[in-house]
Amino acid sequence: MDDPSSDFGRELLARGVSRREFLGFCTSLAVMIGLPRSASAAIAEAIENNPKPTLVWLNFQDCAGNTESFLRASKPTAAEVILDLISIDYHEVIMAAAGHQAEANLRSVVESQSGQYIAVVEGSIPTGAGGAYMTVGGRSALQIANEVCGNALATIAAGTCASFGGIPAASPNPTGALGISDAVPGIKTLINLSACPVNAQNLTATLVYFLTYSKWPPLDHLNRPLFAYGKSIHDNCERRAHYDSGQYVEQWGDEAHRDGQCLYKMGCKGPVSFQNCPNIGWNDNTSWPVACGHGCIGCAEPDFWDKMTPFYEHLPGFPGFGRGSDIDKIGFWGTLGVTGAFAAHTLTHLGKRLVQNGGDKAQEGPPASTPLDEGDEK
Repeated sequence: MDDPSSDFGRELLARGVSRREFLGFCTSLAVMIGLPRSASAAIAEAIENNPKPTLVWLNFQDCAGNTESFLRASKPTAAEVILDLISIDYHEVIMAAAGHQAEANLRSVVESQSGQYIAVVEGSIPTGAGGAYMTVGGRSALQIANEVCGNALATIAAGTCASFGGIPAASPNPTGALGISDAVPGIKTLINLSACPVNAQNLTATLVYFLTYSKWPPLDHLNRPLFAYGKSIHDNCERRAHYDSGQYVEQWGDEAHRDGQCLYKMGCKGPVSFQNCPNIGWNDNTSWPVACGHGCIGCAEPDFWDKMTPFYEHLPGFPGFGRGSDIDKIGFWGTLGVTGAFAAHTLTHLGKRLVQNGGDKAQEGPPASTPLDEGDEK
């Protein structure tokens, strides 16, 4: 990497990526996945020298939103991911081959690299009517998933539909749609990157972590990487201070909405949703839904379409406040508590100053100005 005349260095320069920009990308990934900045050197070394894993991308019952998110990634671009980090040997949307030739590519990978390739699944898997709701090349999605994911080194579920069934699995679920873990139980290694759609930076970071350390990042109880799903959206939300102060939007377009206050009353599901949207944003971190003035709908959570609706009504309670807690009362008492604390602090200092002033008056000459105590200086 230090030698710009190397094949890798020349390839980066040919795409208009300087060494500084590349190292900056590696540093941002290190920080994103919870590693010290010094780990960027190891990441750069791995991207440059480690063998590229083979990847096959399966499109099932989906809207292609995860592919679109991936193709529009700018840190790095999809081309950089494809050429530098992985070798995508099958992807219906971006591959040049079609028909029998495309399916032959998939069979070749499964047969010749069994246990060595990575499978990415996009979309839920319909199991109703014997799998007749979706077939590719004469085979059902369930048959393909069993064969490809069953022989993969690891399977990455890209998006909520692949992870948990998503919108196709919402009640009444006429196609019998399932997430990959339910459709193909017993997968060797499964990483769920739930969201609607998946954030391309989380996908890239997951692949880079594996490329660097030859293992997958730590996962939560839903098989999601902790670096991306370890905290609730509420924890990192830029509107959190308004929530803590009991300042809420009451109506779309009101003054509180224009001022960027908390959207919980408008249906925001941030307190019960786990993802790093506030930290990495979307579209090169240009923005994300809450920053745009729209509440989180909990799209990264299982059964969100059924459990999080109505989307524009706030939940009666959420973890941390007990079942049935009401956010209006919580906000009122929270604000009252903060106000009371400030009032007590002010009265305490006022009492100190009155005592000090009384002592000053006993001295000769005009009263001295009231000095600040240590608490005031801080």
